[in-house]
Amino acid sequence: MRRYRLLLLVNNYSVSVLVYRIFIQLYLFTISLVAPFNAKARLWLQGRTNLLERMQQDIEPRSKLIWFHCASLGEFEQGRPVLEQLKARYPSYKILLTFFSPSGYEVRKNYPLADYIYYLPADTPSNAKAFFNIANPALVLFIKYEFWFFYLQEANRRNIPLLLVSGIFRGNQPFFKWYGKLHRQMLQFFTVLMVQNKSSKDLLATINISANVVVTGDTRFDRVASIANDFKPFEAIEHFCRNAEVIVAGSTWTEDDKELHHYANTHPEIKFIIAPHNINALRLKECRKYYDRSMMLSQYVHSETDDSINTLIIDNVGMLSSLYKYATVCYVGGAFGADGVHNVLEAAVYGLPVVFGPEYHDYAEAIELVENGGGVTVDTALALEETLHTLMKKGPEHHKASKAAYEFVQQKRGATEATLQVIQEKRLLTN
Repeated sequence: MRRYRLLLLVNNYSVSVLVYRIFIQLYLFTISLVAPFNAKARLWLQGRTNLLERMQQDIEPRSKLIWFHCASLGEFEQGRPVLEQLKARYPSYKILLTFFSPSGYEVRKNYPLADYIYYLPADTPSNAKAFFNIANPALVLFIKYEFWFFYLQEANRRNIPLLLVSGIFRGNQPFFKWYGKLHRQMLQFFTVLMVQNKSSKDLLATINISANVVVTGDTRFDRVASIANDFKPFEAIEHFCRNAEVIVAGSTWTEDDKELHHYANTHPEIKFIIAPHNINALRLKECRKYYDRSMMLSQYVHSETDDSINTLIIDNVGMLSSLYKYATVCYVGGAFGADGVHNVLEAAVYGLPVVFGPEYHDYAEAIELVENGGGVTVDTALALEETLHTLMKKGPEHHKASKAAYEFVQQKRGATEATLQVIQEKRLLTN
C-alpha cells in the first residue's frame, strides 16, 4: 500500500511537469501568433532570437557571476538596492541581469551596473541547462514572485545557492491550492526564501515550508528612499507647477481618467500631472481627450508659456518616482481596475497623502498605508472629488496623512541590509 501511494505521488508529479511543459509550449505558440499584430509580443519574441548563442559569445567562460532575474521594471527596482550593494561589496563578481517582460528589458537594457543584460529564455529543460552551462552563476536571486520550474530545478541540481528576494505570499496563490504540487516543489528548490512579512512566513508554514524562510522586509522601501534622497529637479516641471497646488496622478489607466477628469477640468487653478502607465500613441491620445486643458510634456518643453494649460501628460518613462515630489496630493492609479493599485511607496516616501481606488487588498504596503493613515482609498468619482477637495486645503487632514505616510516608509527601511546579512551569514559569496 505504501509503495502504491509513493508510485501515485510520483505519477502525479510527473503529470504536473508534463502539463507545465505543454503550457510553456502553448504560450510560445500564442506569442508567435500574435507577434505580428502586437508590439509587446513582437519584442518578447525578437529579444529571445538566438539568445543563447549571443550569451555564449558575450559571457567570459571563467567569469564569476551573480544572476538577478526580474519579471519586469517594478521587480527590477525592487531588487536594485540589493544588486547595487552586492556589486559594491563583491567587486570581483559580474552581474547578469535577466527580464521576462519587454517593459523591464527595454527600459533597463543599458543599465550600467549590470555586465550582461538579456531576456530570460523560455523555461524549457534544454534552455535551462544551456543557460547554466554558459553563465554558471555563483549565486542566483529571483525577485519577489518569479517562479520558473526548470531554471529553479537546474540551480538546485547544481547546488547553486538560490534566493528569493522580497517574496510575498497570499492564500489565493497556486502554492496553497490542491493543484499546486508543482508550485510547492519550486519553493523547495530555494536555498532561502526571504519574505516581506510574517504573514507570508506563517502561510508557507501551512504547507510545511519553514526551515529556509526568513523575514527580511521589502527592499522597495530602501529603493524609494534612495530615489527621494537623490532627487534632481526637472526644469520644465518646475516651470509648469510654479506656485500652484499640484495633484500628481501616477501609473494611470483609462478607469482612473474616468474618475479624475471631471475634477481636473473643473479646477483650472490646480495643476495636474498625469503619468499614464502605458505611453503608446493610442493611450496618450485618449488622455488628451479626457483632460480639456492638457499638453504632452514633450510638447510643453518646446512651447511658449500657455496659462490655459492646467494638465501636463507625461509621455516618457522613468520620471514618475521623482514627479511625486512636486505634489500637494498624490494619486496612484490601477486600483479602479481589476489588476489593482500600483506602487504607493513612490509617492508616500515624500511625506504626502496618497489616494487610490478600491482594488488594493492584494498589496500589503497599500493595506498598511491605509491602516496607518497615510493612504486614502475611494470607490467612486464623487468620493474621490470630496477627498481631493479636503486634502487640497492643506489643513489637519493633509498634515496628518503626510506625517503618517513619511513615517510609514522610514520605519520599513532596512530590507536590503537584512538581505545582505543573510548572504554573508550563510557564506553564499566570497571575495
